[in-house]
Amino acid sequence: MNEDHLFTLGVIVVGLLLIVMTMSSSFIARLPLSAAMLYLLVGIGIGPAGLGLLTLDPLFDADLLERLTEIAVLISLFTAGLKLEMPLRDRRWRIPVQLASVSMVLTIAAITALGYWVMNLPLGAAVLLGAILAPTDPVLASDVQVSDPGDRDRLRFGLTGEGGLNDGTAFPFVMLGLGLLSLHDLGDGGWRWWTIDVVWGVVGGLGIGYLLGALVGRAILYLRVRHREALGSDEFIALGLIALAYGVAVLCKSYGFLAVFAAALALRRIDDVSTPVETGQSAAPNPVDKAKSGTTADAEPSTEEAPGHMMRQVERFNAQLERFAEVAVVLAIGALLMVVKFSNEVLWFIPVLFLVIRPLAVYVGLLGTQVLPSQRRLIAWFGIRGIGSIYYLMYAITHGLEPELANRLLALTLAVVVASIVAHGVSVTPLMRTYEKRRSARGKAKEPPV
Repeated sequence: MNEDHLFTLGVIVVGLLLIVMTMSSSFIARLPLSAAMLYLLVGIGIGPAGLGLLTLDPLFDADLLERLTEIAVLISLFTAGLKLEMPLRDRRWRIPVQLASVSMVLTIAAITALGYWVMNLPLGAAVLLGAILAPTDPVLASDVQVSDPGDRDRLRFGLTGEGGLNDGTAFPFVMLGLGLLSLHDLGDGGWRWWTIDVVWGVVGGLGIGYLLGALVGRAILYLRVRHREALGSDEFIALGLIALAYGVAVLCKSYGFLAVFAAALALRRIDDVSTPVETGQSAAPNPVDKAKSGTTADAEPSTEEAPGHMMRQVERFNAQLERFAEVAVVLAIGALLMVVKFSNEVLWFIPVLFLVIRPLAVYVGLLGTQVLPSQRRLIAWFGIRGIGSIYYLMYAITHGLEPELANRLLALTLAVVVASIVAHGVSVTPLMRTYEKRRSARGKAKEPPV
């Protein structure tokens, strides 16, 4: 079969997949399945072991896979940030912050110990493996995340915030692993790692992103509310702010993932600082501008509704982008499965990670927080690994990781991600349905006081 026929057949398969998923989405939501599981099966089917429509070499195509997963994570981080409307002063923020710091560091330390003393990996590779597998995934965890911005449930809020934060807070440990493998400059005594990779990378990324999100959001609202300008094209806000926050943060040697998440948090909060139209100022849109923007008088939001209208449009567009990114990356993961050689160590490593390391790290990380035991158990179980882990692995490969070591880490990482897609995909519907029923029975979540 020539390349033209392969491309045509591939387009047909993808088209059928998208249509079938649209038609069956409600049905799938009631089953112990996830969309990612079906994408994974299709990826295997169109990979080398099936139709051969998608063939990837994880080392040769590392640059492509790095960019693909990077874009997917950026879109998902922005989506996660938009969902978190809770004021930053609320004590519930301790849950995701402690999960993304204390629990993540403990997870990295435990994986490092196993990698170094049990699997005989070099220390740098063991640290790198821990950093790759410690972050939870904001892309594949949508079923257990905040369902709407006003959701105050500690379980969903904690998992959403953790997924948004720890994809950035894991980056210093990726750099530490690369440094121990002589692939990154840590500085004498590690000074550069502490000051640039840890302190500035995290603080700078959060600060730059939040500042840009606030400035862009307020500027757009100011033009819309006071001058009836910058109307329409809300979709461009998401794309523009993601690109701007990420680009500026990386240019300033800080972490773009954290910047994008923080930018979304700031954009979500512009509703609290929006400025009403001054008395006597005309609120009627210019007919020419209205025609250019494609809006109508009936559809035009009022001054009070402008922030909420903009956020709804941005959220809807970003959620659609996230679904497309999920399809592309999980299909690639399915195709990669047939070109990777797995060793027996994955058979014991995965259960230890899911059933021992994650629960213990969550238990310690949530000390001092007002979380119910049932919520703590579900947070411990739903430490979903996915696209972020693939990105970090590809990042390490493109930065000079030795092929033999890269293949071993690739086998471990892919095994964990696939196991997570299957185990969490099968369990998410029944577990969350039971949780919601018990929550309703308690009188709409009579949670501990804040």
